[in-house]
Amino acid sequence: MTFPPTVLIVDDEVRSLEALRRTLEEDFQVFTATGAAEARALMQRQAIHILLTDQRMPEVSGVEFLRQVRQDWPDTVRIIISGYTDSEDIIAGINEAGIYQYLLKPWHPEQLLLTLKRAAELYRLQQENCQLAVELRAAEPVLRKHVEVRRAQVKETFSLERIIRAPDSPMQTLCEQIARAARYDVSMLLMGESGTGKELLARAIHYASGRADQAFVVQNCGALPDNLLESELFGHRKGAYTGASEDRVGLFQLAHGGSLFLDEVGETSPAFQVKLLRVLQEGEFRPLGSNRAQSVDVRVIAATNRDLGDEVRAGRFREDLYYRLATVPMWVPPLRERPMDIPLLARAILEQAAQQLGCETRGFTRDLMDHLVSRPWPGNVRELQNEIRRMLVLSDAPLLGLDAIHASLNGPVRAIAPDDLRSRVEAVETDTLRQAMARHGGNLTRAAAQLGLTRLGLRNKLDRLGVPRPQPRRGRPRATEDGDA
Repeated sequence: MTFPPTVLIVDDEVRSLEALRRTLEEDFQVFTATGAAEARALMQRQAIHILLTDQRMPEVSGVEFLRQVRQDWPDTVRIIISGYTDSEDIIAGINEAGIYQYLLKPWHPEQLLLTLKRAAELYRLQQENCQLAVELRAAEPVLRKHVEVRRAQVKETFSLERIIRAPDSPMQTLCEQIARAARYDVSMLLMGESGTGKELLARAIHYASGRADQAFVVQNCGALPDNLLESELFGHRKGAYTGASEDRVGLFQLAHGGSLFLDEVGETSPAFQVKLLRVLQEGEFRPLGSNRAQSVDVRVIAATNRDLGDEVRAGRFREDLYYRLATVPMWVPPLRERPMDIPLLARAILEQAAQQLGCETRGFTRDLMDHLVSRPWPGNVRELQNEIRRMLVLSDAPLLGLDAIHASLNGPVRAIAPDDLRSRVEAVETDTLRQAMARHGGNLTRAAAQLGLTRLGLRNKLDRLGVPRPQPRRGRPRATEDGDA
């Protein structure tokens, strides 16, 4: 759009034309015409942004003239000036002529100027929108190609082939089973201890399925109470409960056409399990505060670190929901049952951590790798990952050895004889665990956080090494029987 904006005034009264020109010429490039024919001839050779015309003209009415202009110059903003006696005719023709606004005589200079400035802004925005539309159409193939490339990269990242395992690992058999089952649009249940990589496998299932081009949505069911979990998964309507100030789309709706991963599904209450069962059975849900059910097409992949069979027998998990979720049940083996994977995992974790943290390393010594393979890793791959990152940060050696284990546990660095390796390492671990438990008054959660372990991993280490658990400090209630307040 050129500056200043162009305006064409059409009026058969010369005195009126001059009055309008004087009012507008400071802010606009003004053109004038005394009739419709003269105006059309001018518009054919000059770009006009705003057209201001009188209603009463000898050749044709203002509304009829603007109707013709709309057909030939649709981008021009059209304004009409009329007397009170013409208002009904103008109102009847506003839609057909696409009139932006009409002004009544006698017009006020400030009102006229404000109206035309707004019309000029409207014209500018229209032109910008048209330009953006052209650019988007031109960029559409590029954007589509970019999305396709990005989608292929994500699909490759989470492919089953990228799951790290040795040829003789139990994970090899599991990945083969998943590859077969992923093609079929059925619910799957992944069972296994925390830290074994269930979410990674769930993503692999999604990207190996026919839903790979659609959304993959994740929700940890153990992280929210029932009411918030229901709102998160099913959505809610404005006013459904205190604080619901606007409508919210649930994760089931966001995952429509794709996959929804429900982690820790064993933590849900029996009341919520009923609502989840309805979605799986009927393929529909009802947002909180709504009376209308919505259909949804979602593949549910669930995971749990509990034995749901035991939970069903104990009455804590619905049997019908269990069978709905476990159309294809899969057991993910813990890391201690696949020690052959540890060298591959450790090297991959170290390489990734070194890149992320900006550290230089050449790898592990043989003694350290033997030690890593021999450990039970109750926290599984997550614990191994935390241990390697901690060693990398706390050790200055380019090649990580057994001294890195001691540095990561805040213990002394000593030369250890190979035949006494296991007992000496366990002694260091025992001393470190005792100090952490004493420092936090027997609180498992805080001690585990300090050591970079999971709560379950710390508890298993205490039991394995025979470390006593101090009673929690008085003044705070005990939340569980193991001293974790």
